[in-house]
Amino acid sequence: MSVKDLIAPFSVWKRAFEKPYTTMDPIDERPGAARYRGFHTNKADICIGCGTCETVCQNAAIDLVPVDEREAKHGDSGLRPRVDYGRCCWCALCVDICPTGSLGMSNEYIWVDTDPDAFRYVPGCDAKPWDENELGYAPSQGYELLEKQRVEMHMLDPEEGLKSFEELVQGYSEEQAKIEADRCVSCGICVATCPAHMDVPGYIEAIRDDDIPRGLRIAYESNPLPASCGRVCTHSCEYVCTKGHNDGEPISIRWLKRYIADQIYAQDYEKVLPAPEPENDKHVAIIGSGPGGLSAAYYLRLLGYRITVYDERDLPGGMLRYGIPEYRLPYDQINKDIDYIRSLGVTVHQQHMIGRETSFGDLYNDYDAVFFATGLPSPYTMGIEGEDHHRVLAGLKVLDDITDGQDPGLGKTVAVIGGGNVAMDAARTARRLGCEVTILYRRRIEDMPADEEEITEAQEEGVRIVPQAIPIRVEDGGEAQAAFVWGEAEMVDQGEGKRPKPVLIEGSEHREVFDSVVSAIGQDADYSFLPEEVLAKIKVERGRVAVDRFGATGDPKVFAGGDITNTKRDAISAIANGHRAAKGIDRQLLKLNPAKQRI
Repeated sequence: MSVKDLIAPFSVWKRAFEKPYTTMDPIDERPGAARYRGFHTNKADICIGCGTCETVCQNAAIDLVPVDEREAKHGDSGLRPRVDYGRCCWCALCVDICPTGSLGMSNEYIWVDTDPDAFRYVPGCDAKPWDENELGYAPSQGYELLEKQRVEMHMLDPEEGLKSFEELVQGYSEEQAKIEADRCVSCGICVATCPAHMDVPGYIEAIRDDDIPRGLRIAYESNPLPASCGRVCTHSCEYVCTKGHNDGEPISIRWLKRYIADQIYAQDYEKVLPAPEPENDKHVAIIGSGPGGLSAAYYLRLLGYRITVYDERDLPGGMLRYGIPEYRLPYDQINKDIDYIRSLGVTVHQQHMIGRETSFGDLYNDYDAVFFATGLPSPYTMGIEGEDHHRVLAGLKVLDDITDGQDPGLGKTVAVIGGGNVAMDAARTARRLGCEVTILYRRRIEDMPADEEEITEAQEEGVRIVPQAIPIRVEDGGEAQAAFVWGEAEMVDQGEGKRPKPVLIEGSEHREVFDSVVSAIGQDADYSFLPEEVLAKIKVERGRVAVDRFGATGDPKVFAGGDITNTKRDAISAIANGHRAAKGIDRQLLKLNPAKQRI
């Protein structure tokens, strides 16, 4: 040790006679900088409890917890982030990555309390003095950790699309799919909203990992029609996607599901997917080969049951085949899904109508259980004078004729009445046949139940939409035409939470002549194949069969699902119904403990 080292400590004494650098009451004179990263804030009404902040925190300083003011609902877990300042390092990564932009940090940094538990709190729910502080840290404009815009799917342009029934949406390439999959934050909000509760983050992760076989297995755990559903699913999951908040666009969940199914040839499915259990001595009959019936058939066959499906149409698929145009869902993709289910040993009898070729009573006696998902084959009537005119056609009949390769005889000018997907499909089909098409809908365009993209694409293809048009009557238009008379509607507010009611404005009648008027205002069920003794046991309310969460009716041998049991009336809901009914039938036939589920 040198002499310098020995005397160095004494040199600080010279500072004792200098002006001190410390400041009395520093808190009063040192507010945080405008963008200081202080205590957390959260706009609880904007936050959806996705948990992205919890996942990204490297110090495990954030937990999602239930709060009294919030209830779980579609698109909102009901949970909110709780911050633990014993762990937090104020890095602000949670703020930078928050998809909704609800999380922030005030510039307050002084908090004195003798209770250590006080420093674990739920911002935005536990009131704090800095809640209304406008200063503090927020992500810089234009600075994003997460890509907000989705990868656009290539589509045929409207002019090209109108030339044929070729599929409009062309699908993702491998590069596009991986980029889009990389946007997912795996929050799981979509899983709760999906009627089938598909493991969306799971199969998206499989795309990122370039493990398509794993992605297909994950999809089939809750959806045995991924090629079809990946094209026409109503994708309610996307409407609640975390990435759709804060000026972002939701993940293209539907197209990614389609991508997975498109990457594996049909003949290779059996190499990837699980084989069914050995066949047991139980035999289940299924009436209807739509998505509900096919779903039940698949999951019951996996469990070893012998399955026979009865359907009155020429080909299986139900509304997937006969209610959706080929430009949206090509027939070869329907066949891909259905052929795999049949390859597992499911027997399908086509052109076999229950109540005609075979009675329901025979099925009831010959099988251990019966599941029916017969859809909504009967079109609603408009309830107006003259609608029995021979130029008034049913929307489903028009789509049915196209599927069967027949000319529906629309003429050149067509009016389509309605605002749902069937109305859009009928209108766009008519455009492909060279017709001039007008859609008349009794409410506003924003009230239309059709998918938003269907409405937009119909308009791009030249379909004229007349909103707030109330049907009044149909008159003879001469020269094999019909005159449609409609009146303008005033939208009358019905109170909070209710849609405005269209009310006819007196003296506002319009009369237009068309070659055909297509009615597409909805469909109803047909239970004429059910005998009285069965109808006496099951309960039909407002046209729908009442079932429990496993599709069971009032008769222990009879289960139901699909559009006749739910209000969604879409393919994914029917698929979910079929899956749940398969669980119910399995429990019923094997007398399983309710807590035990094999699928």
